[in-house]
Amino acid sequence: MADPNMSDFYRRVERIQKARAKGYGFEAPGTLGRSHYYRPRTQRRGLLGPVLLLLAAVFLMKGLMISQIGTSDYQARVDRLRAGKGIEPLGGWVMQVDPVSTLVAEKLGPLIPPLR
Repeated sequence: MADPNMSDFYRRVERIQKARAKGYGFEAPGTLGRSHYYRPRTQRRGLLGPVLLLLAAVFLMKGLMISQIGTSDYQARVDRLRAGKGIEPLGGWVMQVDPVSTLVAEKLGPLIPPLR
């Protein structure tokens, strides 16, 4: 008379031993196995997306300012910024009128009423 629980137990042990012989891992739930000691690699995020988003935001902001105050007033303010000291000339270079900002100002001008 064989105990059915014992035969089931021996089948499970045999299955685990075969899997271990083949190199499979086994971790009981709730224990600290191999996966606990090895941190999974984090996926690096790309830098291109945020940089392009920043550039788009800068061009949009410049275009909005040009459409609101006009090209001549905007250029006068940029010239004053370029004549400044320290880091202000760099700001003047970044904020200078360019074709993309002008295009954005032309497209947004009719959509947004001027503040004046």
